[in-house]
Amino acid sequence: MQPCRLAADDLACRRGDRVLLRGVGFALGSGDALHLAGPNGIGKSSLLRILAGLMRPYAGRVEASGAIALSDEHLPLDAHRPLGAALAFWQRIDGVVAGDDRFGLDDLGDVPVRYLSTGQRKRAALSCMVASGAAIWLIDEPLNGLDAHWSTVAQAAIEAHRASGGIAVIASHQPLALGGLAVLPLLEHVP
Repeated sequence: MQPCRLAADDLACRRGDRVLLRGVGFALGSGDALHLAGPNGIGKSSLLRILAGLMRPYAGRVEASGAIALSDEHLPLDAHRPLGAALAFWQRIDGVVAGDDRFGLDDLGDVPVRYLSTGQRKRAALSCMVASGAAIWLIDEPLNGLDAHWSTVAQAAIEAHRASGGIAVIASHQPLALGGLAVLPLLEHVP
């Protein structure tokens, strides 16, 4: 994987009249991981969307070198198609050869995406992220709905991505068992 970088400088996020985040900054390079921590509604998901370029920051700037993949509550799969066909669509787009079933999805190939459980949806989203080939992963609550086994598999995939030179930024309420994980606590700002 090509060297990658993701940096935020003095970021602020505003929703309506409320400033959710202020003064957020960090710099990440190949192999780094950052855990965004804080209470519900603090703006962790919004920060991921800003980093992905899907939202404009209220203040500050983001610099990135390397392709970015975002996994959030919006599963990038057609809800009406069977999972196998929906995944095959992205495999064709990303130029990936099928056959990697590390997330245990092969037996679900004929199930329409809309009928997948929360954990199955998370595993499908991680499969898409792996297949994307993106250097920078932005992941919102990757362990939600996963049992202990699949949580271990998901974290192993993140570690493998980092070992290959990728970056991971993870918003999660759950503890993460990732080596060398930096934590960025996001705190509420009083107006």
